[in-house]
Amino acid sequence: MTMTTVAADHLLPGITASDVDTARLRMRVLAREGATLEPGARVLLLVHGNVSSSLFYQRLMLALADEMPDLVTLAPDLRGYGETEPAPIDASRGLGDHVDDLLSLLDALGLDAVDAFGWSMGGGVVARLAVDAPGRVRSLTLQAPISPYGFGATTDAQGTLATPDAAGTGGGGANPRFAALLAAGSVDGDGTPEAPEASAPRATLRAVYVAPREEPWPDEDMWVASMCTTSVGPDHYPGDATPSENWPGFAPGRRGILNSMSPLFCRWDDLAAAPGPDILWVYGDADRIVSDASGLDLAVLGAAGVLPGYPGADVLPPQPMIAQTRAVLEAYRAAGGSYRELCLPGVGHSPHLEADVQVRSALVAHLRATG
Repeated sequence: MTMTTVAADHLLPGITASDVDTARLRMRVLAREGATLEPGARVLLLVHGNVSSSLFYQRLMLALADEMPDLVTLAPDLRGYGETEPAPIDASRGLGDHVDDLLSLLDALGLDAVDAFGWSMGGGVVARLAVDAPGRVRSLTLQAPISPYGFGATTDAQGTLATPDAAGTGGGGANPRFAALLAAGSVDGDGTPEAPEASAPRATLRAVYVAPREEPWPDEDMWVASMCTTSVGPDHYPGDATPSENWPGFAPGRRGILNSMSPLFCRWDDLAAAPGPDILWVYGDADRIVSDASGLDLAVLGAAGVLPGYPGADVLPPQPMIAQTRAVLEAYRAAGGSYRELCLPGVGHSPHLEADVQVRSALVAHLRATG
């Protein structure tokens, strides 16, 4: 195993960056300065979401050091994000490429089991990790996780597809201007930090990553820089697309990240089949990305008249994402597993940023309860 400390931009004091050569790819990993992987050390693996990177976890890592000084926190960049090698994403495997990359990382670091915290897409990744590698996840924290049936085009709590080809999901649904600005690293587009272009990364962060507020967040520049580390193209963000006879005229392709989260390929509802680690589910009731009326769900946009030709809610209702997650976790509990639900009022898609004290307190209690 080769773990090489490297210089990196946007690191906060007390955080270090290293590159780890695994059997699959080279991965960038953030850790707390001075932390060592002693035999038997308890390790919390922090897995980021789509269009972000490990940089979003730095404040949480530093704060956890005060409350659980013996806990080792590791935050890797997934493929196509941050400074990890941008290997292509095979969307037909759902989130499988990310799961296998993390298993390869754990093997390279000599870690048999970890506590896992996943945010948004990362929630789906760590849920799949718990299913695919029983015994390697000690506890599971799902923060604003992607639905157990992927993103979009499912009509009920059981994840029924609206159309057989999951039309309206995947790479074809991305905003092309947003993708172009990501590729260019243009955080404000044609605007300014005070008034960024509507499709720019900074405006997107303010509109959907966090609940709106009057003043900018202190770490906003770091967060938008993290967003702009996303690899852009058919193998990454947003991915490719295929034509469809169903509204809105496209269906998922088989390459890239948005297709990997399509309900054709992305599932973690089988978590309930074999209960394992205790689960903490954290989300905000003002989330605009993962909710029962997501602002990124094309059904919601169609119903609002933003996209023409919407076939109606009887054909394609908004995806009930929260209801879907709760149904799977209730099935997990009924099968013998354990979960706790924490809904934070007025909080958006990033509880660990917006309600850091509450999230940290719940996470520490969860980790201590699972020994």
